Amino acid sequence: MRFIPHTAADIAQMLAALDVERLDDLVAHVPAALRAQAAIRLDRGLGEREVSAAMRALAQRNAPATELISFLGGGCYRHYIPAAVRAITARAEFATSYTPYQPEASQGTTQAIFEFQTLITQLTGLEVANASMYDGASAAAEAVLMARRILPKRHRVVVSRALWPDYRATIATYLSAQQDLEIVELPLDLATGSTSCEALGKLADQHLLCAVVGYPNAFGVIESLGHMTQVAHEAGALLIAVTAEPLAFGLLKSPGELGADIAVGEGQSFGIAPQFGGPGVGFMAARMAHVRSMPGRLVGETRDRQGRRAFCLTLAAREQHIRRERATSNICTNHSLNALAATVYLALMGRSGLRRMAARNVDLAHQAAAKLAAVGISPRFSGAFFNEFVARVPDPHRALERAIARGVLAGLTLERDYPELADGLLIAVTEVNEPQSLDLLAEALRA
Repeated sequence: MRFIPHTAADIAQMLAALDVERLDDLVAHVPAALRAQAAIRLDRGLGEREVSAAMRALAQRNAPATELISFLGGGCYRHYIPAAVRAITARAEFATSYTPYQPEASQGTTQAIFEFQTLITQLTGLEVANASMYDGASAAAEAVLMARRILPKRHRVVVSRALWPDYRATIATYLSAQQDLEIVELPLDLATGSTSCEALGKLADQHLLCAVVGYPNAFGVIESLGHMTQVAHEAGALLIAVTAEPLAFGLLKSPGELGADIAVGEGQSFGIAPQFGGPGVGFMAARMAHVRSMPGRLVGETRDRQGRRAFCLTLAAREQHIRRERATSNICTNHSLNALAATVYLALMGRSGLRRMAARNVDLAHQAAAKLAAVGISPRFSGAFFNEFVARVPDPHRALERAIARGVLAGLTLERDYPELADGLLIAVTEVNEPQSLDLLAEALRA
């Protein structure tokens, strides 16, 4: 447990600086019922050892997710992480690294970022990738701002409804300060689970700035990215492909192959544990013609005076380097430790390993869908999916309660974010789900 040596005088000074009277005032915005439940009742006069024992006993009342069979997804996925990933990223020189401003002292850090960028270009099929995207959602929002820099005279941003809700919310937050930009939501095809290409066609005119589409989308459905790219390009607009499960690139055609101009997403699946939803590592790749409009930093390869291979910051047009009004982004910190984990993971997997892993995920997910269908639980959509799909369940909330009672986290309900899918349960299956667990899933959800 932590030792916090705040005296009464320290606390009084802090409250005075904040212009509040009591510590309780700091959490007054939290509903009273929740505050009452949060209280921890301990006998007065207990020593540190007794308090530690009481806290451990309290913590043990929680059932950790590792003790349950989990099929949770929705943008954050469970994959096996090889021991080498943890061993390498735990080395002190990586754990203590920060922004590589001085290349002569940061060759290890800059090389790791360079390798990460290289792997992202190979995965996305595009020419250049940057580093230091915070996560998939902020990378998607930064991509829209990048599109605006490329096409400054256009103002309409169309965003697929089948994009993850937090991604859409982040884009809306970023663009709320852009008074002349308009966000239009592309409707969902309730039969296939994909974005309506017809709706995009009706919006594709001289005002269209970009279309933002998931690949695969929030329901695991594989969008017709090539067709949507063609529609956007015919109007002179850009196509932004967003991927929260990049393991799919092991099997699917890359966004670059399908014509996408910018590919962004979340690299958490590559060697980074879910960990309460974070941290993650966003990625961004684009065409070389647009490199000067990219946010974040870009590490390049060069030669030193002795002709040896060396690395340095090639582009870093952000507010810490140039005048704020000329900066392309306000991204300030560095996610190189997470990028390193992704780099180590991808290097260990290699092309063939990533393909085999992706194939394994697809196979298990389709096995799960078949076993559910056998007990009367059919897929909600007809569209092809990767390792995540929506099942039609009459009462998803009750079904989840029944499943948890049997030790199974069966998925995520969709009603809050998609009222039209009140009977939908989003189920993600990865290689950590053994085949026998699929039978338990079907049995747990059986009405």
